[in-house]
Amino acid sequence: MPHRKPLVSSRFARHRTGIVLLALAAALSMAGCGQKRDAGSSSEAPPPPAPMQATANYGGGMAMKESRARAASPQAESARAPAPVAASADQAQQTPFQRYLAVRQELNVEVPSEQLPDAWGKVRDLCDTLKCELLSSSLLRETPQQVGKAMLEMRVEPADVDKLLNGLAGVAKVVSQNTTSEDKTSEVIDVEARIKNRTEFRDSLRLMLRDKTTKRDMSDLLEIQRTLADTQAELDSSATQRKVLEQQTSKQHIQIQFTTTRVLAQGGQSYNPMMRALRQAGSVLAESVGALITFLAAVLPWLLLVVLPFGWLVRVLWRRRRSKIA
Repeated sequence: MPHRKPLVSSRFARHRTGIVLLALAAALSMAGCGQKRDAGSSSEAPPPPAPMQATANYGGGMAMKESRARAASPQAESARAPAPVAASADQAQQTPFQRYLAVRQELNVEVPSEQLPDAWGKVRDLCDTLKCELLSSSLLRETPQQVGKAMLEMRVEPADVDKLLNGLAGVAKVVSQNTTSEDKTSEVIDVEARIKNRTEFRDSLRLMLRDKTTKRDMSDLLEIQRTLADTQAELDSSATQRKVLEQQTSKQHIQIQFTTTRVLAQGGQSYNPMMRALRQAGSVLAESVGALITFLAAVLPWLLLVVLPFGWLVRVLWRRRRSKIA
């Protein structure tokens, strides 16, 4: 019995040592398999990029060449970049902003009283020979009771304004000239933008009415037609406003006032009160007679209604009193 215990323990130790060795062998074998798998995976990974490289060379060869060229010449690329911006800036400077100005001129001229109709007629006939539109004209000949005067109102294109003024200076003396201008640029731009938007909206409504594929109710069709009519009315109004603005900005408005030349008296006669009273005696007498006639016309109805009945009553009372006394 004492010899058996060491034998059992030695056998158990040998058995345990064998198990440990087997575990170490299994671990080594698993490590070797992992290395083989890693080596195999690393050896099999490189082949896939080959077809990608081939497709890149087939479809994107030009892109690769361009990228290499850009990388090789960055200065040339940076010099090319600002060229469109500079070109657009030069183009903006070459095309100035168009302005729409409504120019108006008012002139006062003097002519001798006997030459007033002829001067007025010559300027009016000159307007017919130019690019001129006569708006209104009036003539008042001189009489002993009133001073002669005339007026012409017209629209003239800027190219013919100097011709008209030169012709006017040949027949009359320009006393005063006043020129004003009003900027209509914002109004013209707004009207043109409104016309463009309304035109596009009208065309889209017409396309909706012509569309047969989309099913719409009768109420929808009536609403589209009503909107189309309102849009067309707004478009017509804007077009009329644009024509008026075009007339105001494309031609100059010129108004000419003709007056007769005033002759100032010399010496002390013009300041003599007696001579002035004699010249005004006729008019003063006429005014006095007119005032008297007006007074009689105002008082006569009251005489008929009040004074005559009162006089008749006084006469009746006086007769009764005389009869009593008798």
